[in-house]
Amino acid sequence: MDNLTVIKIGGNVIDAPDALKRFLTSFASLTGPKVLIHGGGKVATQVADKLGIETTMVEGRRITDQPMLDVVTMVYGGLVNKQIVAKLQALDVNAIGLTGADAGTVLAKKRPVKDIDYGMVGDIEEVDSGQIQFFLRQNLTPVFAPITYSTAGDLLNTNADTMASAIAVDMVRHNSVTLIYCFEKKGVLKDPTDDNSVINELTPALYAEYKAAGAINKGMIPKLDNAFKALESGVAKVVICHADELATAVNQGAGTTLKK
Repeated sequence: MDNLTVIKIGGNVIDAPDALKRFLTSFASLTGPKVLIHGGGKVATQVADKLGIETTMVEGRRITDQPMLDVVTMVYGGLVNKQIVAKLQALDVNAIGLTGADAGTVLAKKRPVKDIDYGMVGDIEEVDSGQIQFFLRQNLTPVFAPITYSTAGDLLNTNADTMASAIAVDMVRHNSVTLIYCFEKKGVLKDPTDDNSVINELTPALYAEYKAAGAINKGMIPKLDNAFKALESGVAKVVICHADELATAVNQGAGTTLKK
């Protein structure tokens, strides 16, 4: 069974050209099959502003009405995705840019309205890991933008952390999978104000303690929820680390490693 590395890169790194260049150079150096899932960064908000489309965020999540869906599809699935693919080609990585709609790889359903109406936001129902495996066998490196599709033929904006977890879990059918979340911090921090307070190993019990104390909060919670779900669903290893430490995390160890 092949060892597959599924990597998610955060939007703050995408927004910083030098940081993105370093990350993609490190990504290109990794041996073996790999899949990249990227966030959107601030470009969608900037484009929306230029078009006179208001951006609404609730608890760090974007409300996606139809005009905003058009923007995130253009930006995430078009501009950002193809810029990353082009940079990887220059690094001799034969990348193929995808959304979940392409080849039916990631099917979702529109999130039901409860306390908040998130609009055209998708909750993942199914991943076609066989199709992704087909791309890998052709020596292609899939690069996914966080856009999915529904059985009704609608495009849906989907959380990139969730997409990375879902892809990693379904790829367990074919590979031993390592899932790595890369972003601008050195890992999960005991003290959010101290970049050096990295928690080297995190268990569900410790996670609950840090959440209760308020040390782990906001956007880190859904990231960790997805990460632990992947670990519980058969992913061999889950790491959260700084984008500059990707190669070290894969080969030696860096950032925060999750344990059952």
